[in-house]
Amino acid sequence: MAKLKTWVSAARLRTLPLSVSGILVGSAIAAAENEFSYVILSLALATTLGLQILSNFANDYGDFVKGTDNEERVGPQRALQSGIISQKEMFYGMVITAILTFLFAIALIYVSFGTQNFSYALLFLLLGIAAISAAVKYTVGESAYGYRGLGDIFVFIFFGIVGVYGCYFLYTVEWDWKVLFPSFTIGALSAGVLNLNNMRDRTADERAGKNTLVVKIGAKKAKNYHYFLLISAVFFLLLYTALSFEGIDDLLYVIAFIPLFMHLKRVMENRNPELLDPELKKLALSTFALAVFFSLGQII
Repeated sequence: MAKLKTWVSAARLRTLPLSVSGILVGSAIAAAENEFSYVILSLALATTLGLQILSNFANDYGDFVKGTDNEERVGPQRALQSGIISQKEMFYGMVITAILTFLFAIALIYVSFGTQNFSYALLFLLLGIAAISAAVKYTVGESAYGYRGLGDIFVFIFFGIVGVYGCYFLYTVEWDWKVLFPSFTIGALSAGVLNLNNMRDRTADERAGKNTLVVKIGAKKAKNYHYFLLISAVFFLLLYTALSFEGIDDLLYVIAFIPLFMHLKRVMENRNPELLDPELKKLALSTFALAVFFSLGQII
C-alpha cells in the first residue's frame, strides 16, 4: 500500500489539471466550429496525461540521479528520495508509461487522419516522438535541457502550441492562425508554473548545478519574467476574443483573471522563495479554471 501511494505521489496528480488545459481549449474552439469527436478528446486526454506522468517520473528519476533531490529541496519528498521506490523500478515505470503514451498517440493520429492525410499523420507522429523525448530529457541524461535553462521554451511549445493548436488541428485538419493566440496563453501560464517552481528552488538548484533560467537570471529578473508571462497570457486571450468575438459568452473566462491577479500580487509581495510552494497549485488550478471557463464560453 505504501508503494502504491508513492507511485501515485510520483505521478504528481496536482500537475495533471494543468496538462489538460490545452486540450480543453483546443477542443472547445473546434467544437465551436462544429468539429468535435469524443473519441479524439478521450485519446488526446489520455496521451497528454501519459506525457505529463512520464515527465513527472523522469523528473523524479533525473533529479535523484544527479543529486538535485537532497535535504535542501523544498516541497513534497520525491519517490526515489524516499527510498520506497528503487531507481530500477522508476526506470521501468518510465518505460511502461512511454510505451502506453505512444500507443495512445498512434491511436489518436489514426482516428484523426486515417489513411487520407499521410503527411499530417507523419508530422504528428514525429511530434509525438518529440514530446515523449522532451518529457524524458528535461532532467534525464547528460544533455538534460532543464539543467541548461531551456525548460521554459519546451513547456511553452508542448503545453501551449502543440497542446492547443495541435489539438484543434486534430479535429479540423485546418490551419487557423488566430488559434495561436490562445495557445500562447496556455503556453505562457504553463511556463509560469515552471518558473514559479524554479523560483522556489533557486538556491538548492544553484548549489546542485541545475542551471534553470531562474538560476541564470537571478531572483529579481525571474519575478519580472513571471509578471511578463502572466500579463502576456491575459493579453493574448483577450486579443483572440477581440478577433473572433460572437457574444458576451466569449468573455466568461475573465472570471479566472481574479485568482491570476491575486497570485501576481502574492508573488510581488513575496520575500521568502520557499513560501511560493502553495502558489504552484494555485497557478496550475487557475490555468485550468481559465481553460474551463473559456471552453464553456465557446460552446454555450
